[in-house]
Amino acid sequence: MSLRRANLRMVGKLVVVTAGMFAFGYALVPLYNAICEMTGINVLSLSERQVPGVASQATPGNTQVDLSRTITVEFDANTRGPWEFKPAVRSLQVHPGELATVMYEFQNVQDRRMAAQAIPSYTPRQAAAHFNKLECFCFTQYTLDPGEKKQWPVAFIIDPKLSRDVTTITLSYTFFEVGGKTPPAPDSAAAAAHDNKEFRS
Repeated sequence: MSLRRANLRMVGKLVVVTAGMFAFGYALVPLYNAICEMTGINVLSLSERQVPGVASQATPGNTQVDLSRTITVEFDANTRGPWEFKPAVRSLQVHPGELATVMYEFQNVQDRRMAAQAIPSYTPRQAAAHFNKLECFCFTQYTLDPGEKKQWPVAFIIDPKLSRDVTTITLSYTFFEVGGKTPPAPDSAAAAAHDNKEFRS
């Protein structure tokens, strides 16, 4: 009987402790708010309201974009096979740190299904380390049915750390059929000259 009484007493103490912990947790939020209101250190909600003594300001823009510089990005397309491949635009003017997107168009003009992929190159070569592609179709294999046409985006950001001597970058893609001999990376300077010649003609 004494053992049963001891167990009941222990259960009663545990219930009281549990209820006390629940009440403390429930009261903690208003208690925290009251302390923060008195001391003015409510850092969790500081960004949601005006900071005392500071005039309200508009949300600042992206400070990583270098508006003092403009870089011309030229787009080149080369093919190794009887199909059509070209950029939607020949060039873009971008600021370092600015997100830009260009579309590339591809069409399988053959009467058979084909699998192909692209490899990129850059001119000048030093630009490669600073040309950050966030979305790209390069190095991915695609299968297209006869006559099928596709568009793929290239989203990129040029690192502001790129040398100020570089004012023009050429992004060149070579599209080739998978299963054949993989072509070497194109000579972007020669490709760009050839592309400009075609563009003027």
